[in-house]
Amino acid sequence: MAYTNNKQQTKQKRQTRTPRVPAAPKPKLKVIPLGGLHEIGKNITAFEYEDEIMIIDCGVAFPEDDMPGIDLVIPDFTYLVQNKDKILGIVLTHGHEDHIGSLPYFFREINVPVYGTRLTIGLVETKLKEHNLLNTVERINVNAGDTITLGKNFKVEFIRSTHSIADSVAIALTTPAGVVVHSGDFKVDFTPIQGEPIDLQRFAELGKKGVLLFMCESTNVELKGYTMSESNVGPIFRKIFDDSREQRIMVATFSSNIDRIQQIINCAAEHKRKVCIIGRSMSNVVTTAIELGYLKIDENMLIDVTELNKYTDRQLVIITTGSQGETMSALSRVASGDHRQVEIRPGDKVIISATPIPGNEKNVYRVINELLKKGADVIYDGLMDVHVSGHARQEEIKLLHALLKPKYVMPVHGEYKMLTRHRQLVTDMGMPKENVFVMANGDVLEINKQGGKILPQAVPSGQVFVDGLGVGDVGNIVLRDRKHLSQDGLMIVVVAMAKYSGTILSGPDIISRGFVYVRESEELMVEAREVVKEALYSLDGRNVSDWSYIKTLIKDTLRDFLWKKTKRSPMILPIITEIDM
Repeated sequence: MAYTNNKQQTKQKRQTRTPRVPAAPKPKLKVIPLGGLHEIGKNITAFEYEDEIMIIDCGVAFPEDDMPGIDLVIPDFTYLVQNKDKILGIVLTHGHEDHIGSLPYFFREINVPVYGTRLTIGLVETKLKEHNLLNTVERINVNAGDTITLGKNFKVEFIRSTHSIADSVAIALTTPAGVVVHSGDFKVDFTPIQGEPIDLQRFAELGKKGVLLFMCESTNVELKGYTMSESNVGPIFRKIFDDSREQRIMVATFSSNIDRIQQIINCAAEHKRKVCIIGRSMSNVVTTAIELGYLKIDENMLIDVTELNKYTDRQLVIITTGSQGETMSALSRVASGDHRQVEIRPGDKVIISATPIPGNEKNVYRVINELLKKGADVIYDGLMDVHVSGHARQEEIKLLHALLKPKYVMPVHGEYKMLTRHRQLVTDMGMPKENVFVMANGDVLEINKQGGKILPQAVPSGQVFVDGLGVGDVGNIVLRDRKHLSQDGLMIVVVAMAKYSGTILSGPDIISRGFVYVRESEELMVEAREVVKEALYSLDGRNVSDWSYIKTLIKDTLRDFLWKKTKRSPMILPIITEIDM
């Protein structure tokens, strides 16, 4: 009987027990790349947790051949502007243009603190001065090894790294969802020109604690093996200097590659040569690096470009921009004979200490050809090892993956083919394919320890063009017109018509620019004028005064005629002058 009562009591307890309420789902971290994916450059990523956002890097890309007149390409900040009250700050990995170049345009819209190492902030300040923003933006210096807190959800650790510019760092971002490690640009260099090697021990420690997501650069992921140390370039330069004792030496390299510049200066000092810096960006970076102590040079060695004629060829080294064949760079202007103060002379030794960025090969080879035509002795990567990359190859990338042991991986900093090759690399190491997120700019990755997925709805992203002082006022339609003009030229049709009756009072007169040379195509121009005139006379007596209709008639008639005659289609611009009579 007692047994029965106990059984009944147990049953009653089960029936009256309070039902268990399911635990609320844990918030997820949103990772939102706005640049740097499916492209080289324009690197920027936002991290959003609940009502807070922090950003890593804010870079530019440089215009491609199909962007006539464009100076810079910057990210689309629409999403960040819409959420600017949530943004806590920007954290920088290093001082290259593709990671800091868009900051002045960002700060015009959003004013938040920017955090970076000493050299990085020094280079940022130079940019802010040019844009009159230095007094309005808060800059905070940090050191490798430091940890800062942003808001209530982000703890940012700066990890010592090595790249082709000093003071580079990787970022370990601790959030309530887990730890995210962003590699920045890196290579594993055990003999850097200055500073200490990359802090592999710290990466290993983070791996032992657990890493949720590893965002790793992919620039050189297609190349096997290891990237050579920057210190390997020094002996090559020394040999070139030894073999060129009677020649004037000119070296083109990236303006931000301070370690490379230091090695050139060291060789110049050993051979008792003066150093002249040309190129605006090179001068700015060298000045900043000297002021901050990252570049060491005897002040008596530096000379101004106006002093070149005071020294013999064997006493000179010129360090210049233009290693990528940029049209307006100092080296390109020297090669084409357009530089006002430097002229190539037969026997000059020109060293191009860089590898062409994909897409720049044609421009670089054009400059090399022009220099050779003028009698220069040109050395470039391929003839001698005058350049080493600042980016990790496969074995270095695999090393960081092995140390960090992340649950998820997001390849960054590269074209689509590089991102997919990176995915293959880590899946070969045992990472499940579904744990590797190959994303595009604007995609939103939502992630925590329970799982991760790319949301179906992307945020606004893309390219904003900078043309002179104009930002975003040149869009795809304007670019299309510029390409049309550059490829097919322009025909302007000028007609004077009575305002109310539509009677032709004079014209049509046709002006050609970039289409045909008028003096050699008089018959074509006469025929074109007659065709347009006939089309306009067909309107007589109809009292047509809709100028848009008349302009369309002129364009369609002339376009059809020119296509039949020349198989070309220039831009046609009708101009109608109204005369009140």
